[in-house]
Order: sequence, then structure tokens, then C-alpha cells
Amino acid sequence: MKAACLVLACLCIFNLAANCQTQPQTLNNFPFEETVPLKIVRNAIPANPFTVVGPRGAILGQQDGAFEAWIFPWKIFSNLRITAEMQNYPVPIDVNEQAAVIEVRPDHTMITFSHANFTLREILFAPHKAPDGAGVLAFFEVEAIRPLTLTFNFTPEMKLMWPAASDDRTSPEWVTMPDRGFYMLHLNFPDHAAAVEMPGAEPGILPPYQERPKTYPLQFVLHFNPVHDGNKLFPLLLTLGSDRANSTKESLSEKLSELYRSLRPLYEDTTAYYKKFAAEHVSIETPDKQFDEAFKWAEISIDQLKVETTRSHQETALVAGFYGSGDSARPGFGWYFGRDALWTLYAVNSYGDFAFTRDELEFLLRRQSPEGQIIHEWSQTADLVDWKSLPYPFASSDATPLLLMAVNDYTKISGDTSFAQSHWDALAKAWNFEIAHDSDGDGIYENIAGSGWVESWTPKMPHQEIYLAALDQQASTAFANLAKVTGHAQLADDAEKRAAHIAQQIEKGYYISAPDFYAFSRNPDGAMDTSPTIYPAVAAWDGTFNLSRGSAMLNRWASQEFSTDWGTRDLSPTVSFYDPISYHQGSVWPLFTGWVALSEYRNHRALSGYAHLMQNADLTWKQDLGAVTELLSGEFFRWFGRSTSHQLWSSAMVVTPTLRGMFGLEWNAAEHKLSVTPQLPAQWNEAKLAGVPLGDTRVGIEFHRERTALAVRLTGQGASNAKLTSRAAGAKIENRELMIPLPPVEVGIAHGLPEFGSMTSQMKVLDQHAEARSFSLRLSAPANSMQRLFVRINDAKVHLRIDGAEMPDSHSEMLVRFPVGNG
Repeated sequence: MKAACLVLACLCIFNLAANCQTQPQTLNNFPFEETVPLKIVRNAIPANPFTVVGPRGAILGQQDGAFEAWIFPWKIFSNLRITAEMQNYPVPIDVNEQAAVIEVRPDHTMITFSHANFTLREILFAPHKAPDGAGVLAFFEVEAIRPLTLTFNFTPEMKLMWPAASDDRTSPEWVTMPDRGFYMLHLNFPDHAAAVEMPGAEPGILPPYQERPKTYPLQFVLHFNPVHDGNKLFPLLLTLGSDRANSTKESLSEKLSELYRSLRPLYEDTTAYYKKFAAEHVSIETPDKQFDEAFKWAEISIDQLKVETTRSHQETALVAGFYGSGDSARPGFGWYFGRDALWTLYAVNSYGDFAFTRDELEFLLRRQSPEGQIIHEWSQTADLVDWKSLPYPFASSDATPLLLMAVNDYTKISGDTSFAQSHWDALAKAWNFEIAHDSDGDGIYENIAGSGWVESWTPKMPHQEIYLAALDQQASTAFANLAKVTGHAQLADDAEKRAAHIAQQIEKGYYISAPDFYAFSRNPDGAMDTSPTIYPAVAAWDGTFNLSRGSAMLNRWASQEFSTDWGTRDLSPTVSFYDPISYHQGSVWPLFTGWVALSEYRNHRALSGYAHLMQNADLTWKQDLGAVTELLSGEFFRWFGRSTSHQLWSSAMVVTPTLRGMFGLEWNAAEHKLSVTPQLPAQWNEAKLAGVPLGDTRVGIEFHRERTALAVRLTGQGASNAKLTSRAAGAKIENRELMIPLPPVEVGIAHGLPEFGSMTSQMKVLDQHAEARSFSLRLSAPANSMQRLFVRINDAKVHLRIDGAEMPDSHSEMLVRFPVGNG
């Protein structure tokens, strides 16, 4: 017979002084209900990371179960590990070496350790609405045959997040109370102290003062007897006082008791939050169920990076991402970045979290410079240092145009013009900052107020990047619309003229005719850096502007020159300073992949767009399960060792290219119009979208094939007042359905990431071109390989003739044999 026990680790910050109260030593177990039907279960890979993040804290660890705990902005402890000793089994067991399975859900992550004598489960979550100062929780569920002694080892840290200064080392003390005991973590001054308690456990190593100085881990020693310890909870509690009054032994003791009493409600509230979030935001239903889940995980991963500001908890904004900090005080990019958030708001707007979009925009506008510039980054400890004297707040210049674009995007989808009206002075100030930074008189925003995209470049930093010029053009169009809806007609006219001028200047100053490509940057004397990059893809982002030429450029982006089997490089390997493991000169970012995918969809290259979109989606299952990593090697399929594993805009680049590229959504809430120009995979017979925002309502969209047409119709309560339109040629409304003509023949491709360590070898679709009686493809694949493509015949009257490929009798696939050769 086996018995079970649940050990609960709770991490919290409290600021209230109170009297000590007696705390019970045991707590009844409670179930972890599967109320959110979304999970990833995989064999644990010890070298891979996991992140559990909430508004006030994070648990960052590896899949062997070791982790560090943060209560923002404090790193409380690190390297929590477990050892076990069993009765009549005289060998110590490293529990972390027994890590077998990891299960990730929106509301918690669980790692299962499996040994012949015991099973131990480590269950972690970050409360959505914790009491003041609460951060993260961890549970340990135990089943055993023989009695066990479990030792929980961890390193006390008490470090503030970068760049705030911290004491060199905390001084732990074991505090004995009448019926219990806990560790108290002192700092050099008595205005901060933490307390850590596991009721029912004993302290481990306690070196006396007389012993020579040496660093030991803190330990809780827990004796588990399956006869009488089944169905008990042994919580590990942690709290911190932030001033002298709240850092006394009595105050900390009371706070530990107060947290203990709220454990179950905290978990139930968190579960309810994610259930509600999943139900209220956009979901997709396609024949590719893994893709459907990747989309929902992307939304959740974004939402998990909403972090409250630590000074007052009155603001919530997006941080760039998290990853274990190791020996440092930098947990990935766990602080607020302007451009990261603004690129991501296109996804947030798309799935309709309008209240949060307003929170994020107001967070950024409150930190706008007197001149009008929008911040690049803002540390969680910015209020504890002279942040504005450091080079980080305004290190880059792209957040300013991106803010205007994001506000306009919000306005188009939500129909809310009052936000722009009430923040008009700040928006106008951002606009004036943008148009003022033009030292060479060409009418385009320059890098002189900070970097554009790249933060390093060879041989020197650029004067004006096409990345920034393309944003300036789209921001000018965005500001023109904002000026119109707020009654500033002259400013609207001026901004429209500026947008048109910038578009002409980009064509004149950046286009290179011989390779049919756009340059990376230009100098005041007109000289261009012609390095081939993917940055011109940004021009298609907003859907209001696109480059007029560059067909060969798009072909090259789709080819193995730029396109690996796991995403797109930013720089061509033909450039002398290409380096596949550099930050900006050849690595693969899911961000770049998303930019290129959306550009390809907008330029009617759906096959390559689909390949790139699916690369991002498939990364959901490869490293930090449920999230998408920051960057990967440009040569081998592997992420960087320092890659932030739960990266904000990487997840956004699943959502935005899906809804605005593959499904072709465009919004005009002011006129209740929703434009749909889908480019669905040929393999799909139907698809559905639920919860699509349109003004103050939501609609569903259903797609189904009817031979030579794709029928699209709106569903839900908001459908009756919505007008459905499309950019597709020949689209028309019939019987309340939008009928979009389909070509006689379509081709589809498979998707899937390679094995780790692989180099690029998958087939690439360089170009596609459809006419009334023909469909042509340009393909690239390894020599002497056989490639399969799905074929759909929409028109039964069509008689196929295929050049360059074979079609088996099934007429559902096409085989392409590539000739013998090298490369």
C-alpha cells in the first residue's frame, strides 16, 4: 500500500506588521483540476529550461526540477534541489537526477521524479491575484513505499534585479518559535529581511559562530512516513519585509501564517483566470490541431508576461521575457521594453485584450521623454536607481514610431477614438520628435536619437536603416488616421503627404536594380550599405504600405540563403561579416521569421509564408514548453545558450502572421467592417475562428471550401451588425456568405522542425505564381532528393499537365525529383 503527501512551497512579499500566531503543522491535500483543456506533456530534458511567471513573481528553472525563485524585483533564492534517503536503503538519492516527465499547463507546471521506491511531483504556479506581495508557489507531492527523509537544499540570495545594488551576501538565522521555526535572511541593514518556513520540517546545516567562515546551503529536512503522513500538505513559506517594522521576527512570523491560510484560494483563482482568458480571446479550429494549440499557447505566453510595477503595484505592463539568471541578477530580459511590447500589441489587439493595450500604452506614455521619445527599456528596479542617467532608457529610436502605429492599430480594431483624443498631446509630441530627427533633409527619421534595429554593425553603426525608414512611413500613415479621427485635419493632411514622400524616398534611395533588392541602410552622402537583409520585410507590417519592387528579394528570403529549416536569418551568408552565432549578423530570430512570413502573405507567397509561420508555431514544443525562444543559431538547429526562453515577441509572431497573414484579417471598427482575404493551406477543407474582436463585440468566422470557391461567413452575436469584405479578386456576397474564387489547382507543403543539430535541408518554395490556366512553382531542395507536395484539384473539369514533376494515380500529391549534384 502506498500513501501520498503534498509538500507546498510558497513565496511571497508582505509589508504589514502583525503579531505572531500559531500555525497548524499539516494541511489537507487538494486536487489540481484540469479546468483548462490545454497541456503539453513530454519526457523531461534536464538541460532544457522552464518558466512559471505571474504578475508578481517567477520560478525559473531546468527540467531536472532545480529552480530559482523571484518575488519582483527580488531574487529570493536559487538552486533548490532535493535529496532523499530511504529506510533500509543505505544510499543517498539525488532526486533531481530522477526527473522523468514535465507537464505544462497555463495555470501550473509539474515535473515528475520517478524512482523505484517513490514518485515525487513538483507542481509550480504563479498566482494571478495574490494578496499584497505574493509571488509564486511550488507544491511537492510524494508517494512512497518506505519511509523517506527528504532534504530541500537552496541558496539564499536576496538580490535586487539588475541594475540596483544589493548586499554582498545575506546572513541566515534559524529562529525558534514556541511551536515552530523558520529561517530569517538578514541583510546588512534592518530595513529588509526574509523568512522561509516549512512547517513540520527541521533545519539542516547550522554552522555555529565559532566555525570558520564557509558558505553552506540552507536546508529543510522533512521526514515522510507513508503510514501516517499520507494526504498531508507540508508548505514551504517565504515572506519578506520591506521596512524596519515589517522585518522583525514577530511580523515575519505572522505573515507566514497569513499566507498559509490562503493557499487553496490562490490556486483556484489562478485556474479560474486562465479558464476565463482562454474562453474570452481568439481561438482557431483547423485540421491541424497542434497548430491550434500553438496559437492558444502563444496568447497565453504573452499574457503571462504581464508584470506589475514593484513600487506601488498600480501599473501592469509587458516585460520582454524570462530565463534563469544563473549567478547574476538578470533573469533573461525580465524588465519592460518599449519596442518589444509595441510589436506585441499587434497580437494583443488581434485577440482583443483592449483593456491591457490601454494599460501598456499608458505605461509607456507616462515615461515619455520631455521631447516626446518613447522608452526603449525600463528596469523593474528603475525607481531604485538614477535610471535616466544610464544609457538604457532611450537606447533605441524605433519605439516612438511603433507607438503611433500601435495606437492606430488599437483604434482601428476597437473603434475607440477616445483614447487617442485623451492622449493627443503625448501622441503629437511623439510625432514631432519623429519628424524633427532628420539631419540630412531627406524627410526620413534617422538613427541619431538611438539605434534603429541593430545595436552593433560592421564596419560602423548605420545613419538611417530601411527598418526605421519603413516604420517612419507607416507611423506617418498611422498618425494621419489618428489626426483625422480626433479632428486635426491639417495635421492629418501633413502626415499623409509625409507618408507618400517617404514611400517615394525609400524607392529612390534604397532600391538596387541589379539584384532587385533593397539596401540595409544609407548614409547622408547617399552611399548605401547593400548588405542583403530581411529588414525590408518590415515595410509590409501594417498593411498600409508595401515595397513596389523586389520579387527577387522575396525569392531569396524564401531560399536557403536566408531561410533555415527553423526560421529566417537576418543577414545573408554571402556577407563577409556574417556570423550565425552573433546577435545581429546572421542568427535566426522568430521575430524575423514572423516579419518575413507576414510580408510573404501580403505579397501572395502563401507557401513560403506558411512554412515560416509553422516554424515559429512548432518551436512551442522544443525548448521552454508553451513558449517560443528568443534566438537560434543561423547554421545549426539549436538555440543560443543565453537565449531568453520565454520571449514576448517570439510568441507574438505566431499570433499576428496567423490572423493577419494566413487568415488575412483587416479591421475597420468605425464602419463595422471586417475584411477577410485568406490564404489557407491547400490541405485544409475548412477552418473556424472564434472570438474575433470588432469594436465592442466579437464574431466568429467560418471558412469552408465549395469546389471552386472558399465560402466565408460570420457567426455569433456580433455578426448581424458586421460587414464582411475582402481584397481577393472576384470576391462577392451570396446568401450572406462571402464567396472567394479559388484557383483550379492548389499545392500544399508539409511542416515540421528538424532534429537538433541539423543543418538546413528541407525543400524551399522560392516563388509561386497562379493564373487562370496555370500554376507555377520555383523550388529548391538538396540534390538527388525526392520531394512530395500535396495537390488539390478544385475544378473537376480541369485536365492536368505537369512539367518537372510526377503525379501518382491518386492525383492528391506531386513528386519532384531533384537532379544529381552537390548542394
